[in-house]
This record gives sequence, structure tokens and C-alpha cells, in this order.
Amino acid sequence: MSVTELSRNSAIMPTPTLNPTVQPLLDVSGITKLYQPGKGCQDISFDLWPGEVLGIVGESGSGKSTLLRVLSGREAPDSGSVNYQFENGSQASLYDLSESDRRRLLRTDWGVVHQHPMDGLRPRVSAGGNIGERLMAVGNRHYGDIRNQALDWLSQVEIPTDRIDDMPITFSGGMQQRLQIARNLVTHPRLIFMDEPTGGLDVSVQARLLDLIRNLVTDLGLSVVIVTHDLAVARLLAHRLVVMKESRIVESGLTDQVLDDPQHPYTQLLVSSVLQG
Repeated sequence: MSVTELSRNSAIMPTPTLNPTVQPLLDVSGITKLYQPGKGCQDISFDLWPGEVLGIVGESGSGKSTLLRVLSGREAPDSGSVNYQFENGSQASLYDLSESDRRRLLRTDWGVVHQHPMDGLRPRVSAGGNIGERLMAVGNRHYGDIRNQALDWLSQVEIPTDRIDDMPITFSGGMQQRLQIARNLVTHPRLIFMDEPTGGLDVSVQARLLDLIRNLVTDLGLSVVIVTHDLAVARLLAHRLVVMKESRIVESGLTDQVLDDPQHPYTQLLVSSVLQG
């Protein structure tokens, strides 16, 4: 089954119920990071709610990945703010935190799934060690407990548990990506940033991976910001979309509204190119 067929045949992602007393998980206001005019992201504002999946779509060079790096604390903006609400209800401006506090946030509350999975894995550390390393970063020191959790997560992401001691470089691309997902989710983060998580994978592998991501997001109640150029991926996973062109948001809204009734000429072009492909 192709990714497009999977998106057509699957039920719509359940939209999280918004309690009027609940605050946004991320409050993004006026974010700008430009390398040259039109390259980067400019004047980006939106809220991300608990349990929501936000898709960022647009052509290559539109600024999607730059925005994701800024949102996830890996690259400081030229201007603007990213406010995060912690589980205890306190709030912090991301770039008012120290660099060490931002790194700690990425090891605990947040996770990043890279397009190229080896960017998010340790190539010379075993599969189990890659998962265990993140557990140790949050204070787990019991070897038996770490190994048992690694075995459980390998099973959850459909990696044979007898490969726990194998190196990621011996895995297929799809299996490396599933291992990277397990490494991120083992500490039960609240927010995951995904950059083209199915890029470079065969269509059949993409469909299987997307089905896995979809189920994990729903089961764990994760909030996700996902960058993709593939509108079938966006339709399958995202509750809401923002469309970027030349560093700016040109359209946003509920996923089905944006894709079924696009208002901006650029969005219309994106959707029509998919239909004609």
C-alpha cells in the first residue's frame, strides 16, 4: 500500500479536545531567522496545543527545516519568541533558558526525529545502547531495567528483539528510523519534532513507518511538529497545517480544510500538482 492510499483509507486523526482552561504547549510569536532575503523563516506565529499534530508543508527552500531548528532550540532566531509550558504549568521563553537547560529539555520533555536517522543515533553504540543512553540521561542507572525497557521499545517499533546488541549501521533505513523513534520516545516526552521522517525510504517502508508513527502519537497523546513536503503524509498525520513559501506562512488551518479547499494560489498549486502526479 502506498502512502497516498494509506492516507485515503485511514480514519482521520482524532482531533484533541481543547479545554478552554488549557494553555498552549508552544506559543510561537514573530519568529524570524534569515540567512538572506527569502531564505529561512520570517514573522512566524502560531500556537501548538497539547496532543496536537501540526504539519509544516512547502517546497524545498521554503524555510520549513530552519523553522523546526528554531522551534526545537537548536538554532537561535534573529527575533521573536518561543514560549513552552512545562507539565507543572510553569512557562519559559526558550531562548531565555541557558544552553544546558535547552539541551536538558531535548533529553527529557522533547525529542527530535531527523530525516537522516543516523543523525539522531550513535553508529558505534548498539541498538539497546542507543535507547538506554537516553534513559541514563534522565537518571536511570539500573542495567536490568534499562535493558528491559530497550527490549520493550524495540518490540513496540517492530524491531526484532534479538537485534538489541546489533549496531544501527547494520540496520536498513526503515529500521534505523524506527530505532531513532524508540530512542526519542523511551523517556515519554511531551513534544516531538520530526523533519521529513519518511524521506529517502521506499514507498512500502514509508507506509509502514507512518502507520507506526500515527499509532504511537495517538496512544501516547504526543504533541508533534512535523515538517514534510509530502501532502499525503501531512493528511495522514496532522490535525492542522501551515503552508510555507519563501520563508513565510501563506496559509494555515485544519488539515482537511487546507487540502480540500485551498485558498492561497501557492497552496492550490501544491494540491493540484499532487492530484496530477
